[in-house]
Amino acid sequence: MPEQSGHGVFINCPFDDLYRPIFEAIIFAVHDCGYVARSSLEVTDASQVRIEKITTIIASSRFGIHDISRTEIDPDTQLPRFNMPLELGLFLGAKRFGSAKHRSKTCLILDVDRYRYQKFMSDIAGQDIAAHGGSPFEAIKAVRNWLSAAAPQSVKIPGGAVIGRRYSTFREELPTACERLQLNPNELTFNDFVLQVEEWLKVHARTTTGY
Repeated sequence: MPEQSGHGVFINCPFDDLYRPIFEAIIFAVHDCGYVARSSLEVTDASQVRIEKITTIIASSRFGIHDISRTEIDPDTQLPRFNMPLELGLFLGAKRFGSAKHRSKTCLILDVDRYRYQKFMSDIAGQDIAAHGGSPFEAIKAVRNWLSAAAPQSVKIPGGAVIGRRYSTFREELPTACERLQLNPNELTFNDFVLQVEEWLKVHARTTTGY
């Protein structure tokens, strides 16, 4: 089993174009808080079964962000998608039944509304659900507050509004950065986007104590 990283944050969320603005905002917030975003999208090995990719990343990540907001019926299949609840269950199972290091796992559960989950997943009652209301900037605030509470006291992470403004600046500068690399900013892979975030943060490093 891979070693668990104290900075890895597994992101379990929809991957469609509609959710992409929130997904990318979460990635930025994770990195701006001093952590590393992980996703099944980072692995492109077609020989590895998808569930194996997910369990491997969960095993190596202390933190997890799980967005359970996608409950709508798929227009093609007329069925809901259960990938996000399944991966949340895997993460909670690793925390409950795993070794001592996995019992230190902690997660943030996101939804569009803080109490909506009671209508479709009441078994997670007692978990602290954060609402983003479909807003990338509300998602940034939720991620920042969660990671700030988990970080050592010596690490000072600025407020969500500050990270939100930094993200707005990053978005404004992203097309120029992509043009230099002959990339389309609307077609970046997960790994491409993470690299752009990391490179931007190197230039715009925060002056804080800690990471």
